[in-house]
Amino acid sequence: MTTTPPAAPLLDIRDLTVTFPTDDGLVHAVNGMDLTLSRGETVGIVGESGSGKTVTSQALMGLLKDTSATVTGQILLDGQDLNALTEARMRAYRGKKIAMIFQDPLSAMHPFYPVGVQVAEAYRVHNTVSRKAAAAAAVDMLGRVGIPDPRKRYDAYPHEFSGGMRQRAMIAMALVCEPELLIADEPTTALDVTVQAQILDLLGELQAETGTAVILVTHDLGVVAEVCHQVVVMYGGLCVERATVTDLFRMPRHPYTQGLLASMPSLTGAGERLRPIPGFPPSLLDLPEGCLFADRCPHTRLVPDGACHTRRPGLTGPGAHPSRCHLTHPQPAREALR
Repeated sequence: MTTTPPAAPLLDIRDLTVTFPTDDGLVHAVNGMDLTLSRGETVGIVGESGSGKTVTSQALMGLLKDTSATVTGQILLDGQDLNALTEARMRAYRGKKIAMIFQDPLSAMHPFYPVGVQVAEAYRVHNTVSRKAAAAAAVDMLGRVGIPDPRKRYDAYPHEFSGGMRQRAMIAMALVCEPELLIADEPTTALDVTVQAQILDLLGELQAETGTAVILVTHDLGVVAEVCHQVVVMYGGLCVERATVTDLFRMPRHPYTQGLLASMPSLTGAGERLRPIPGFPPSLLDLPEGCLFADRCPHTRLVPDGACHTRRPGLTGPGAHPSRCHLTHPQPAREALR
């Protein structure tokens, strides 16, 4: 009996490292990131500010090329290493194969051009069509993302859109060329909960239609639980835990992940005080030799020989749920910081 080999992942990130030179020294923004993503799958990248989420996204988009940043490692998209491409060659991929929804659509859009014109321009860059055909494609996509009266709104400027409508327009611009991979960087941060739910439903519907793979960069674990298949937890530029959504919420393995979950309000814990993670993240200019979370971790006393402060743990554990911790057993999330 013959067996069908598993399909190769759409995205395969191998040992991605990003550094920035500054007057104070070298900033180690991303430190050996590994990630695989299949077609039609959604992965959430979570972590507090400064953990490397957005820099990882920028590296995937090639937005750090021709800057002072040094990017090493491989970013394989359908077998092509995007990190090895020149900026000129990367333009053929950006928007067509890989696209991004930026956190602030008002600053990401040009204020002097109508929204529809900007969506149409994104379409014409990768398709040899007339202006009329590009405008028709833009109107169609604006309608698909739920903008009412798209023909009329085609000629409106970004400042004439509400926050939710601008975010929908950004989604339209990102999806008009039907990319294989979509990166959504905090797409719902500035939106109220009603519009946030609408945007998440919209992304799910469009993903089901096109089979696009999605990387969702967010600090909102509630959003992750709702829309993602797997989760990557970042801390100090490192992936400290990777798991399916179910496994991560049911049995988090890394103390940082446990702290994140313990700091969330509980529907069943009325009157309970939230438990913030004590201390501060490490300086990316001077990373410690040992575990990057050691100074904030409540479990270092359980690890012999002070290894947490002298030896950096690798990403180990069950194949589908590795974590970067010297402890081999997970602790209950809500007990983690007691």
